[in-house]
Amino acid sequence: MKAWSRPDVPQLDRDPRRPRVHDTSTGGLVEVGGEDAARLYVCGITPYDATHLGHANTYVAFDLLVRTWLDAGVAVTYTQNVTDIDDPLLERAEATGVDWMDLAEDQTQLFRTDMEALRVLPPDHYVGAVESMPLVTDLIQRLVPTGLVYQVDDAEHPDWYFACSAAPGSGEVSDLDREAALAIFGERGGDPERPGKRDALDCLVWRLARDGEPRWDSPLGEGRPGWHIECTAIALEHLGPAFDVQGGGSDLVFPHHEMSASQGRAATGEPFARAYVHAGMVGYEGEKMSKSKGNLVLVSKLREQGADPMAIRLVLLDHHYREDWEYTDADLERATERLERWRAIANNPTAFPAGETVQAIRDALRDDLDAPRALAAVDTWVAASESIETDETESVDEVLALVDALLGVRV
Repeated sequence: MKAWSRPDVPQLDRDPRRPRVHDTSTGGLVEVGGEDAARLYVCGITPYDATHLGHANTYVAFDLLVRTWLDAGVAVTYTQNVTDIDDPLLERAEATGVDWMDLAEDQTQLFRTDMEALRVLPPDHYVGAVESMPLVTDLIQRLVPTGLVYQVDDAEHPDWYFACSAAPGSGEVSDLDREAALAIFGERGGDPERPGKRDALDCLVWRLARDGEPRWDSPLGEGRPGWHIECTAIALEHLGPAFDVQGGGSDLVFPHHEMSASQGRAATGEPFARAYVHAGMVGYEGEKMSKSKGNLVLVSKLREQGADPMAIRLVLLDHHYREDWEYTDADLERATERLERWRAIANNPTAFPAGETVQAIRDALRDDLDAPRALAAVDTWVAASESIETDETESVDEVLALVDALLGVRV
């Protein structure tokens, strides 16, 4: 599967410091990435209604991480999946009378267009679940000898499950007690009440074919994959074990990232990822923005209504990536005004000296990707340049190039 086109990134002198980010599994800040290379996996969309601001918030957050690594001279290998076969996609296709494959391709292409508009750097490997069936079935077969994969006791549909609670390292990502885990599992696509499982928290890895559903041939029987095993297989194939960062929205901590991590460790004997980094949730009209609730603010609709994509990006950057927040129209108005002020300075032949501002932006992003602090540093520089009263002026180019390279905002 192809990703989207890569925006130009200005080439700057490097700052070798690597970023420190919040690791959900330890609860603290950790330095991520090697001196020369970093491996990142971010869970992608299920393409049935893309792209709302909650999606964009996540992908802009990890775009900041990639850009900060690049600023440190680190070579990044970035993998992202597309869950282009899953129950929500099939349900939407049936409800709308659209072929599920056409729906997936249409919404994936819309997502690509939105990411290009927001100047998000594309992953090196953009991989769909459908094209990954051999990876998934091979991984499940590798797990069978561990005793952690089994067929459920159901004569009609003996689907394949993974014994999550029995797996080594289970619970290391989310640190939830059993009662909380069971409640969340049921809310987020799990089936804790299904009869015949060894344990209520065991997760589906291969669903055997039902009448009228898409299916693929496999040594496990005709069927299709569960959600968690898809990401495990794709990440291990393209990044290998113990990659640097597993990323996504905070609603993926459990069960998705917990179960992917357990499957990865069981398959390789090594940690799945070294750090688990999660973006906050975006709300609208009093509730978390989600497809199921229908309270979506779509990037494509904002663009159709005339919003500058760079203003949309500034809306997202004005909130720390781990923050839960609620979008209002006033956010876009403020971001548009900010962008206009920055663009007015871009037309000045000279500006306030850039040294402290450049350092402040880099310091902010290396400190848990603190984009709001970086934006404030640019605002301070813009204000000083608007009322400059010194002969120690210099070109605006250095700050604007850094804003482009690190914050992804083309002024």
